Amino acid sequence: MSMLVFLVFLVLPLCAAFPQDLTDKMFTFPDQTNIAHVKLNTTYDTFKAVTVCLKSFTDLQRAHVLFSMTNPANNHAFAIFKISSTDSFYLHVASYYLYFSGHQYKMNSWNHLCATWDSKNGLAQMWVDGQPTTRKLIRPEEVLKGSPIIMIGQWQTSRGGFETSQSFVGMMSEVHMWDYVLPSCEIQRYMINRHFTPGNVVNWRALEFDAVGKVVLEDIGCIY
Repeated sequence: MSMLVFLVFLVLPLCAAFPQDLTDKMFTFPDQTNIAHVKLNTTYDTFKAVTVCLKSFTDLQRAHVLFSMTNPANNHAFAIFKISSTDSFYLHVASYYLYFSGHQYKMNSWNHLCATWDSKNGLAQMWVDGQPTTRKLIRPEEVLKGSPIIMIGQWQTSRGGFETSQSFVGMMSEVHMWDYVLPSCEIQRYMINRHFTPGNVVNWRALEFDAVGKVVLEDIGCIY
């Protein structure tokens, strides 16, 4: 009985039914699997605009997911996918995607990424370590409706279906999501971690989450 109680105590900190402040913490995904992921819980279910920012650290040279949101209508409602080339990304909106390149995604170093999209004009953009890409057009006047499944660690090929070859291996921190386009000055403040407005959809400083599989929540320490 004592062993059972001990195991439950270890699991509970990775299942937050109430908001937790994860400032100066990171999720570590130490192995390539089709299981390990962190679901980020939210009450929002309608999006006319999106901004997602995150900080990641990996040595993966293969393609891998950085952020994945599905809804009832779209397997890839909003997603950031790093492709094999060191400076190239796919940004998915409502199951369509854009190709962005030109900024190096560094191995074994913290990378600061943001992606924005506005349904009003269809403009989307990515920011890599404080540098913006060219704005491009995707899904103008689209509205993302329905209860979303938002996660890091796995590429959702369907609502809950994963592929090992596209999983994330490494560390991830400071994941925020807004239901509007974050102004460029706010994005710059996020990049330097100074006085930015936390996400109103997903807020790393008040995060409700469920971690599944081998995922370790730990202090960032001096590597950040």
